[in-house]
Amino acid sequence: MQLQHFLHKKYKPFKLNGSVAYSKNQITVLISVLILFMSMTLNAQNILTLKQAINNGLANRKNITAGKSDMEIRKLQTKAMYSKFWPQVSVEYNYLYNPILQTSILPIGVFNPSYPADATKSVQFGTKWTQSAGLTVNQPLLDLSIKRNINEAKLQEKIAALSQAQTEYELAYSIAQTYIDIYLQDSKIKAAIADTNRTYLSYNLQKNKFDEKRLLKSDLNSSKINHNNTVQILADDVAQLIEDKVYLLFLMGLSNLEKWDFTIDTNALNYSFTTLESSPTFDELPELQQLTLQSQLTNLQAKTEKSKHIPTISLKGFIGANQYTNTFNPVAANSWFGLSYVGLNVKFPLLFGENQHAKLQQLKLQANQYTLQKEDKTAQYAKDVFTAKLRIENINTQLKTQQENIALSVESITIFQARVSDAQESASTLNLQEVNLQILEADYETNKKQLSVYWLNYLKAAGQLSVLWK
Repeated sequence: MQLQHFLHKKYKPFKLNGSVAYSKNQITVLISVLILFMSMTLNAQNILTLKQAINNGLANRKNITAGKSDMEIRKLQTKAMYSKFWPQVSVEYNYLYNPILQTSILPIGVFNPSYPADATKSVQFGTKWTQSAGLTVNQPLLDLSIKRNINEAKLQEKIAALSQAQTEYELAYSIAQTYIDIYLQDSKIKAAIADTNRTYLSYNLQKNKFDEKRLLKSDLNSSKINHNNTVQILADDVAQLIEDKVYLLFLMGLSNLEKWDFTIDTNALNYSFTTLESSPTFDELPELQQLTLQSQLTNLQAKTEKSKHIPTISLKGFIGANQYTNTFNPVAANSWFGLSYVGLNVKFPLLFGENQHAKLQQLKLQANQYTLQKEDKTAQYAKDVFTAKLRIENINTQLKTQQENIALSVESITIFQARVSDAQESASTLNLQEVNLQILEADYETNKKQLSVYWLNYLKAAGQLSVLWK
């Protein structure tokens, strides 16, 4: 209903080829789709190029934007890790009440000769109330684990960027495929218009003979069925064209799907689907690059694990004071005693409560796993490239044969139309030829679309998909 309203509001009926007029009741759908197709092909003010379509998709699709945000988050996380090299400063304050004071045994014989040499005495140390306040500074000097963690984070950034690139690569492939589908659908509609015109001529010819009582009704019905089929095919083709355009708008991340009335840049698609690059560039595929970096990451994680046994060195200092009183008096005079130190702090880890050897073996196996996955993926891409080339060669052979057969069939139908008009051939033979031609053309259009799929698959697997828009 929406399409009909659009057509009746904007366009007027017309005659096909200037001679054969279509009645409103018979071919309303035909007029609609013809006008719609012509309006879309003649509307040059709203031309969309493949490059614009892909760039719009990369800029507007929400999953692409979300992926870019994830990359920014990882960059900020890496940047934050550098702060571990900064001085670590803390302020400490304690106020304690000691209900039971610590008791120690002193050898008083050592300090006073009047007592036996082994004489001892129990003495309580401390006061009921103590408080302390001070500033502690710790400056890392040598900690390889921090540096390696930063290197890991940088690799994670690159992996995230490649994951984003793979997502964009897949989106670009989908947009290119839909764009080319629209291009092929345009071509298919042009052929369908010619078919509809031809079948109507055949029907009109037989209708005149039937009116003259020189043709069986069954032959006329067959001719009408052929014509109805071509009209429906044309309507279906236009509906599919609109659907493809709406899907392209979706891939471009545009919310207003009603604005499907645009024209693609057919001049940009004047390349041959048989033109293939000689050497695939697998190293440019984001998926393979990602597997390479993941293997490097596990190797770096193994080095980080080993660095846990490397000593860490830092400079540590403290400045503060302690107070000792037997009554609660935070500001009692002559009760505060200063305290400070500066020293070199060296830590040598011995045990971590984990099996480091098992973890290193795990990381080694993971690195090997990524390497094997990359080799397998490379072999798969090489197979896809080789298979796509074989299929392209085969389908091009089929297309040449089908083109010749279609041209011969069209020529034969023209001859049959003339012979039927002169009563030299039966109408049933003409109708059968029309049916056979429809089958040939359907197979031809299917193969044309399949050729574009194979061609895109080749570019995708060979790492050369960017030639479509760069």
